Amino acid sequence: QLQAFGGGVVQAGGSLRLSCTDSGRTSSYSAWGWFRQAPGKEREFVAAIRESGRVSYYADSVKGRFTVSVSRDNARITVDLRVINLKPEDTAIYYCAVSRPGRSWPHRAENDYGYWGQGTLVTVSS
Repeated sequence: QLQAFGGGVVQAGGSLRLSCTDSGRTSSYSAWGWFRQAPGKEREFVAAIRESGRVSYYADSVKGRFTVSVSRDNARITVDLRVINLKPEDTAIYYCAVSRPGRSWPHRAENDYGYWGQGTLVTVSS
């Protein structure tokens, strides 16, 4: 089961770390992605990272403030999304997902992902 957690209410200018794990993991994935959906808007791509952790890709709108990383504890993989200098427009439900096999990098389209977790809500207060 893919789970995203770490959301909450944060003041503008603050920072936050979101995490994603797959508790039912039975195989490796090519890449992991983060998306977000703001109130009244469509879900949009935020960041993606190869499971090796060596290659990442970001939406232009979040470059410089968002950092995605992979960490391992034995067979358990956690994919973190660290955000600094939060802005009210970062308010959204943040989703993590794992890629479908055979997709071309970078994986920035929703169709590149076949397994989604439930979202975690981030609210940035001004």
